[in-house]
Amino acid sequence: MSKQVIVITGASSGFGALTARALAKAGHTVYAGMRHTEGRNAPQVAVADAFAAEHGVALKTVELDVASDASVEAGIAKVIAQEGGIDVLIHNAGHMSFGPAEAFTPDQYEELFDINVLSTQRVNRAALPHMRRQGKGLVVWVSSSSTRGGTPPYLAPYFAAKAAMDSLAVSYASELTRWGIETAIIVPGAFTKGTNHFAHSGSPADTERAAEYNDGPYAGVSDKALQGLAALEPADADAASVATAIVEIVDMPFGKRPFRTHVDPSQDGAEVVNGVADRVRAELFRRIGLDDLLSPRANG
Repeated sequence: MSKQVIVITGASSGFGALTARALAKAGHTVYAGMRHTEGRNAPQVAVADAFAAEHGVALKTVELDVASDASVEAGIAKVIAQEGGIDVLIHNAGHMSFGPAEAFTPDQYEELFDINVLSTQRVNRAALPHMRRQGKGLVVWVSSSSTRGGTPPYLAPYFAAKAAMDSLAVSYASELTRWGIETAIIVPGAFTKGTNHFAHSGSPADTERAAEYNDGPYAGVSDKALQGLAALEPADADAASVATAIVEIVDMPFGKRPFRTHVDPSQDGAEVVNGVADRVRAELFRRIGLDDLLSPRANG
């Protein structure tokens, strides 16, 4: 296993923080990207620094507000200046909202898509020119089983945004292989414990319209949806298993990494549907004579 320089977005908490620590302990140089490193997330910076000192690992933090072009460009440039390059880019930043789809305003949908989808484009445009020049790399996308698995009600903005991000990841994959850049899509299930996704989820701005659902024929649906998801999750489900899966993929030899890896203790069906979709994609590429784009090219 070779030591790699890794940047991960949204690493102040949840899957991001767990993955950053696990990768650092595995011997890599990890930059945990987060916003407000000198403000709201200053305590998380201190935690990361303490972890690095305690374990003697290369875990660093970098100011990276994925909703800001300037912040992303500056953060990526800083990593490249300090380390000489980036080997692995992990798209993890995201935010969840919970409530009736109709009660969210268009501005809220726009904000969710900005954080969950457009953020990846900002980071890619900052980092990929360098990775393409070096002729090698790995891009990891943290997707969601909701993109093709069961989709309980009241999570529409999040589900739609993650589906868009997953679709973008698939398109990028074939456009990067000839540059020597590999793609891995991680598909976590609905972990209701061990992350802040549900605890910090946003709510509809149109509270009056939300009340029409919560007090009308859909009364009780929100509680039943959340309780049902929690009940499906095995007692031993551990959010850290997502971090473990990412470490294993990063440490695999070039060209041997699976296109998708599902980490879903609840088994909501996404693995079955994704399996079909990915086979259909591969078959189409073969039929149009571009099947070489399905595997990364080793350069040099």
